[in-house]
Amino acid sequence: MGNRISKHVRILVVDDNEGARESLEEILEEDFDVECVEDGRSALDIITKEAFDIVLLDLVMPKMDGIETLKRIKAHDESIDVIMVSATDRAQEATDSIRSGAYDYITKPFDTEVIFNVIERAMQKRSLEREVRYLRSEVEIKSGYNQIVGQSRSMKAVFSLIEKVANTSSSVLITGESGTGKELVARAIHNKSERAQKPFVAINCAAIPTELIESELFGHEKGAFTGAYNRGVGKFEFANGGTVFLDEISTLKIELQAKLLRFLQEQEFTRVGSHRTIKVDVRMIAATNIQLKEMVRQNRFREDLYYRLNVIPIELPPLRSRKGDIPFLVNYFIKKFNSQLSEKITGITPAAMAVLEDYRWPGNIRELENLIERLLVLKSDGLFIDEKDLPFDLLFNDDFFKDRKNLKKGLLQARQTFERQFILRTLQRLNWNQAKTARRLRIHRNTLMQKIKALDIKVGKYK
Repeated sequence: MGNRISKHVRILVVDDNEGARESLEEILEEDFDVECVEDGRSALDIITKEAFDIVLLDLVMPKMDGIETLKRIKAHDESIDVIMVSATDRAQEATDSIRSGAYDYITKPFDTEVIFNVIERAMQKRSLEREVRYLRSEVEIKSGYNQIVGQSRSMKAVFSLIEKVANTSSSVLITGESGTGKELVARAIHNKSERAQKPFVAINCAAIPTELIESELFGHEKGAFTGAYNRGVGKFEFANGGTVFLDEISTLKIELQAKLLRFLQEQEFTRVGSHRTIKVDVRMIAATNIQLKEMVRQNRFREDLYYRLNVIPIELPPLRSRKGDIPFLVNYFIKKFNSQLSEKITGITPAAMAVLEDYRWPGNIRELENLIERLLVLKSDGLFIDEKDLPFDLLFNDDFFKDRKNLKKGLLQARQTFERQFILRTLQRLNWNQAKTARRLRIHRNTLMQKIKALDIKVGKYK
């Protein structure tokens, strides 16, 4: 068998014939973990106590025959693959056993290659089933709040709104700065609604050229414009029964806003180049990072469309106003990228966390997520993300000097913060060699050691 099948596969051989049991055990024991029993009752008894991947089950046995044993095994654990064993002249019965749940059958006298091929196919099937279960669990995770991390009062209010609006058909307008997770909220609403089994269609209005967006939303007929060689189905038609998420809706031109309004009012539209009306059932969720009320006042956004979209408003807070959620988000992203990148980072040091909590995060959660991914990709040693691993500009940027709290610290504290980071970076670049670091900084080594102690620099502690 070589490496084709895992050595950890457990196989139970069930046969009242001692010679058949010994023969199968001899064939299989080099590649598999094999147990043998002599009748169906013994098989059921051991299966309730131990885990097996495959059962090789004789068709004809006294007391309890193979078919009855098969049914009881499947009733106990549907995932166990049962391969029936029969004499050549009873192959039809073995074939019929597949209707009762058997995976396949083999005949006596045994052909080693046939046995291995059947077992390998069964294991490939089990592997695919595990993969399907994993993917389904991932879908289930994404359908809830698992990707929307937060314990703050403002986020709990968002979760409450999602629960209340999910099973309505009312339009929702999600507002918030870029990177606050507007699409995640839209997906959560869809996945918790009765429309969850229907399509969720996300459209970034800003990413589609102006001349193509009408066709993208409503579809087009063949020959409707240059390059329209075939009929095109639009996003609204594709999403029938489900949810359409229009991100950055503020970028829509006034002309298209009128058509969108008609669609929201009538739940019908016509494809570009057609006169036939198409009716659909679509739930609309829109999002914007711009104050639409201000655009309405400037006559850049239709007031009637704004009120039609803003039936249920959900405002997402920026990360800087929910800093208590930062530790939860950091640990969530560490786990996420550990899994994706096969890393083993166990956490973040208090000093590094303090820096992240003090930062204003203009890019919000998306910026934090990208930072954690970068740190795990570039990290060369240690089990913890430490202050020395953080980018220098995280501490000293325009926001640092705009923050009154930082300005109140005074020059001395600002200088200490700068010194600490400068020494950390130099130590890191010189592989923590203090003699070389002192020479690079043009100070005496004793001075460096004093500063390391005074500034509470953990040299190599998390290496």
